[in-house]
Amino acid sequence: MTHDGIKHWRRRVYQVLDQGPVGDGTAVLVDRLLVTLILVNLVAVALESVPHLRAAYRPLFDVIEYVSLVAFTVEYALRVWSAVEYGPHRHMPPMRARLKYMLSPAGLVDLVAVLPFWFAPLLPDDLRVLQVLRILRFFKIARYSPAMRSLLDVLYRERRALFGCVVITLGTALVAAALMHLAEGRVQPDKLGTIPDALWWAIVTLGTIGYGDVVPVTALGKLIATGTIFLGLVMIALPVGIIATAFAEQIHRRDFIVTWAMIARVPLFAELDAAEISDIMQLLRAQVAEAGQAIVRAGEPAHSMYFIASGEVEITVRHERLHLGVGQFFGEVAVLRRARRSATVTALSRTSLLVLDAQDLHALMQRDSRVAARIKDVVEKRVGQEVVTPKGDMVTEEIK
Repeated sequence: MTHDGIKHWRRRVYQVLDQGPVGDGTAVLVDRLLVTLILVNLVAVALESVPHLRAAYRPLFDVIEYVSLVAFTVEYALRVWSAVEYGPHRHMPPMRARLKYMLSPAGLVDLVAVLPFWFAPLLPDDLRVLQVLRILRFFKIARYSPAMRSLLDVLYRERRALFGCVVITLGTALVAAALMHLAEGRVQPDKLGTIPDALWWAIVTLGTIGYGDVVPVTALGKLIATGTIFLGLVMIALPVGIIATAFAEQIHRRDFIVTWAMIARVPLFAELDAAEISDIMQLLRAQVAEAGQAIVRAGEPAHSMYFIASGEVEITVRHERLHLGVGQFFGEVAVLRRARRSATVTALSRTSLLVLDAQDLHALMQRDSRVAARIKDVVEKRVGQEVVTPKGDMVTEEIK
């Protein structure tokens, strides 16, 4: 195989494993298979800990482990091989780029998921407890779950604030433990006789758990416990508020990036700068179509273009049927000129759409001469090339 051929396949492997293009069926299939295998592993680890289930289904558990071991090993090897295709690493020498991946948190999780188990048969029986590390395969799912990736990003980004919360909580627990020791150390010497003993009570109380194994019996002790409980509510609210706010911002930012990418793909807007695309994003409105619902019908006046945020639609045009999915768009010519729809678009599943009305875009063009000039230039080029058909707004070149 030629050098270019190797680079092509390496790039393809990277796309399938890490960032397949929108609608890439192979990437979606591989992701789902790996997620399923991870979940099967977690269930198998839990069930295998039950003695009678382990005895009855040992062959099945062994098959799951061997298949998982081979699959995760191949996955890890392919990720190491294709690591040079990662954007920030492309300028690095191949070996350094691969080493960067291997030492990254994701690379270490991938390594721990397979390496100990290849050597497990060589280890003494009492060391085979390393197989409990199989449960760490749970962390591999973060690579395939946008929600988990978002949460991990939030925890990393807010690490300083969360560390501050931990320090404040530990300091508060130490103070509460010292006060409780002074108040009840002589009354309950076996439970609160020392500050380290009282620290357990303080942590449990601040955590609002309250096991009830240690309770104050004096009036002063109960007063201290009451104050500690109220402080515990504050201690819990601080990190929860930080994480919840940051998580909501992260989700909004992810939606913004997806929307930005969809708009920037439209040839009509491809030459606009960041500020101009942002102005267009403000004009988008949401619309939901249920499965089987006609979004637009042939012959209707064209007044909007549509971006598909989730779901799938079918376009019937000139006796042909085309399917569009997430990240794709249709009806672009509706913002170029007044026309009637030449095709019917039907939702194949529950579909979320972002709609851009022609009149809103025209109003933006009237407010901003730069946007107007750029879009008019694109219109002239496309109409001059007869991209817009005289019969309607749905043309092959428009369906991207």
